[in-house]
Order: sequence, then C-alpha cells, then structure tokens
Amino acid sequence: MKKVFLLLLGVLICSCKGDPKVETKTEMNIDSINEADSLSINLLTEEKIVFTLSEANKLAEMPLSCLNTEYPNKLNQVLENEKALGEPSELHPAFYGCFDWHSSVHAHWSLVSLLKQFPDLEKAAEIRKKLQESLSKKNIQGEIAYFKRKESGSFERTYGWAWLLKLSEEIETWEDPMAKELENNLAPLTSLIVEKYLEFLPKLNYPIRVGEHSNTAFGLSFAYDYAQATKKDSLMGVVSKKARDFYLNDDNCPLGWEPSGFDFLSPCLEEVSIMRRVLPKNAFQMWLGDFMPQLKKADFNIPVAEVSDRTDGKLVHLDGLNFSRAWVFYDLISKYPDLFSHLQPLANRHIKKSFPNVVGDSYEGGHWLGTFAIYALQESKDI
Repeated sequence: MKKVFLLLLGVLICSCKGDPKVETKTEMNIDSINEADSLSINLLTEEKIVFTLSEANKLAEMPLSCLNTEYPNKLNQVLENEKALGEPSELHPAFYGCFDWHSSVHAHWSLVSLLKQFPDLEKAAEIRKKLQESLSKKNIQGEIAYFKRKESGSFERTYGWAWLLKLSEEIETWEDPMAKELENNLAPLTSLIVEKYLEFLPKLNYPIRVGEHSNTAFGLSFAYDYAQATKKDSLMGVVSKKARDFYLNDDNCPLGWEPSGFDFLSPCLEEVSIMRRVLPKNAFQMWLGDFMPQLKKADFNIPVAEVSDRTDGKLVHLDGLNFSRAWVFYDLISKYPDLFSHLQPLANRHIKKSFPNVVGDSYEGGHWLGTFAIYALQESKDI
C-alpha cells in the first residue's frame, strides 16, 4: 500500500525548486604535484573541489591522442560472413579510436565538455579541428550504416547509446559557432539512438543490475538527461515509466555486496540516481527511505575502492567506480543540499583516491578514466 501511495505521490507532487544551498565551503584548487603528467588533488575532505585550467589541459591529452589510436581495438562485432571483417576505421569512421566504440564516443564528449568549461585550453584549436574531422557528415553516415546492419541490433546497448546521447546533449547545449555544425552532422545518429531506446525499453521486462556496461539504471539516467535537455518528451516519458516500473518497489539495496571485482558503476547508487531524476522530491525521499535509508544519515560512509593492478583492464574498473560514486553524490548534493550536504566529504575522498592515476596511467585505464574524472568534476561544480 505504501508503494501505491508513493506512486500516486510521484505523479501528483511537483518537484521542489530553489532549495537553499548549504553554507559555502572553502575552495581550493586541484594542483599538479610535479612536472610530470600525474595529477593530484590536495584538499581537506570538507573543502570544495575547483577544477582548474591546468588540470583541464592535462585531461585533454588522452582523448585528444586516442581519437585516432586505432589499435589495440575491441570491436565487439557479430560477423555475418567473412566479408564483414574490416579495419576499425572502416567499420566506425567516426568512433574507431580509444580501444572501443563507447570509449571513443565519450572521448569526444570529454573534449566538448572541456572546451565548454575552458575555452582557453592550450590545444583548443587542435581539438576543434579533430572534432570537425571526426564528426563529419560522411563519418556519421558510416556509423549509421553499421547500426543498420541486421547483426548490429544490440550493438552498444545501452551503455554506448547512453554516451552518444550525452555527447549530443553536450553539443546541443553548447553556445559556440561550431556546435551547430556538429549538432547537424550528429543529428541522424542521435535520432537513430533515440529510436532504438524507444523500441527496446518497452520490451525490456527486467532491469539489469550490474556494475558494468549493461547497467540499466545508468543507461536510463543519461537518456533522461538528454531528453530533458532537448525536450524530447516521448523519450523522457518512456524512461520515466520504465524506471518506476523497474525500481519503485525496491527495498533495502544490498550495498554491503558492493563492489564486485570489476565494477565501475554502483548498482545501488545508479538506481538512486535515476529515481532522483524521475521522482519529485517528497516521493524520492519516501522511496529512498525504503531503498537506501542509510544514505540520508550524517554518518553515512562507504570505503573507497582499491585497485590492485592498473595494467589489468578489468581490475582498473574500480578507479572508475570511485568517480561514478562521486558524481552520484555530487548530483544529490546539488539537487537537495538540505538532505545530502553530508556526502560532500565522502565524494571528495573518492575523487582524491583515483584522480592521481588518470594521467600517465597504462592504456587499460587511460583510454577511458579521464572521461569519468571529467564528469565527476563537472558534477561537483554545481555545489
């Protein structure tokens, strides 16, 4: 009965706007610790992180270099016959670098995000040139052709789809003369991914609750963000309905079971993240009281994840988990500071743990971890 009431409450209550911010924290820079390519965050756990131009310049290096790094490459391809074989750059003319398709997509997102936040990046001109070359109309048509293959129905579902929409959202909300060109070029692929979401989600009877690529809540969250930012009401409606269908009755998420050995997402926190988006504040509070009540307690804590071997492409996922946990915490603080300001020190500790490993790390982590760091830092700017 409580869940039925919660569902009705979620429909009837409007989300609260203009929540008062918590008191301003002392701001400190994220400073480089030496002249090498390593990064560090020197801050006390109560202090607010400030993402600086110096760190942005360093974080731009990896996506800038890996866009055209074709090998090593993980194609994740279903072959219909021997003629389906091809070089990565032939199969994916826009998104062939950075080891795999989704990493290439979010490398592009990283560069757009950094340019939006820091127009004076040292290599801004080079980044712009590469984005225009990579996201050309011809290259995007090549990507569409791959998705339209019969054997590509589940290709990058839904993790890569989510990042493609996040890239589109970043471009479509960018007030820059080049943005319109990129938006127009990318639009046919964006529309195709929206169609794939609308086709697939109604057929998905059960959510996928893992800490890696196929996590349903993560894919729903980024799709919702895109739909909200670009006023795609049909997509937002389907995402909202599926999130409620999947998660509204969930109780007592087993946070103690996390993390699994290869997690870069938290199944519990990703579910919190999507429900924060689709439920009004009061309804979300009630739902959270059943699902993860400890999150609202002032003494809530969860140990940061430890990576034993950063040359192992799976084990290094745990650095990503630290960043993705942090961005969920920062989002909660930003939206409802009166409820979640106590999470800021914990979020900062997660960033501080893994940020020094982002630049100069082995390619196993280096080709994608920068994106997770950038997104976490971007979310921290709103608090």
